[in-house]
Parts: sequence; structure tokens; C-alpha cells
Amino acid sequence: MTGDPLYNAYHDEEWGRPVRDERGLYERLCLEGFQSGLSWLTILRKREAFRSAFAGFDPDVVASFDERDVERMLADASIVRHRGKIEAAIANARATVALRDTQPLNELLWSHAPAKHEGPRTSAGWQSVTPESTALAKELRRSGFRFVGPTTVYAAMQACGVVNDHLAGCWVRDAVEAERMTALAT
Repeated sequence: MTGDPLYNAYHDEEWGRPVRDERGLYERLCLEGFQSGLSWLTILRKREAFRSAFAGFDPDVVASFDERDVERMLADASIVRHRGKIEAAIANARATVALRDTQPLNELLWSHAPAKHEGPRTSAGWQSVTPESTALAKELRRSGFRFVGPTTVYAAMQACGVVNDHLAGCWVRDAVEAERMTALAT
């Protein structure tokens, strides 16, 4: 834990809890992409600004964004102004919408939940890439997603509860695992 209340609230109330809705999954994938090379706390602090800039992460709306929207966001100091990441978020909205005809994003992401996953005992046990995140990254790229390497995808899998990487002694681990098992059963 940190001394930052925003980070602590994210850890305690959100990280690792199952996300099954398309908008929530799309948001997490985008935010993890924007986080690449930066502190997660930076992204948390800018999260509401990202939500505003990206129309609440509504894939249908973001899929219609054009170069004017990219330029608008590049001028917006309240978000991370990285052209490649902004364009990737738009491409990912288009890919999310396109997936609805084959295997919706929630089904695709959750189909890569590992059959067995041992939670880490210490922070030294955390992984940054797994065979499942590598396979999912390939599937996402094949479907038109960008900025979704295996590390970014694994971070999204953690954030969305596809895996539970709360440490063994973490006070929310058992509750998160119970929620995750319920999500896997549905």
C-alpha cells in the first residue's frame, strides 16, 4: 500500500474485482495502454479527465472519433498526450465494436483466464507476462487492437479480475477471489 488515498481506494475497492461489461473492459485496456512507461498513480489521477476525453469510454462513440478528436486530445493537458496511445484507444474502440459480431470483448478476455493461478505470496512473485496474456495479446492484435502487448494485457487481466494477484496476506484477497470465482461461473 501507499500513502496515497486514491491509490489505496483503487487497490481496496477495484483492482482485481471482476469486470465483465464491454465498456469497463475497454476502459481498463485503454488505461493500461496509457500507463505504459508511466506510474499507475499518474493514470489514476487523470482517470476522470480520460473518461471525459474519451466519452466515458463508450466504444461506439470513440469508434467515430477522427483526426479532429486526436488533435483535441493532444492539446488536453489533463490526459497523457501521446499520439500513438490516443490513436490506439480509438482503434481499440473500433475493434471492440467489430468483435461484437464474432466473440465479444468480455468473452475473449475471460476465455484467457488461466485454469490454475497461484496468487503471489510476496511482491517478488508477481509476474508481468504469462502464457495467457501472450495468447490474448496476439488475439487482440489479430482483431485490430493496438498497444496491447503481453505486459499491458496482463495488467488489464489483473485489473479486471481475470487473475487475482493480491498477495496471499492481503486483506481483500479472499473477497476478490470469491467474486472472481462467481464471475468465472457465469
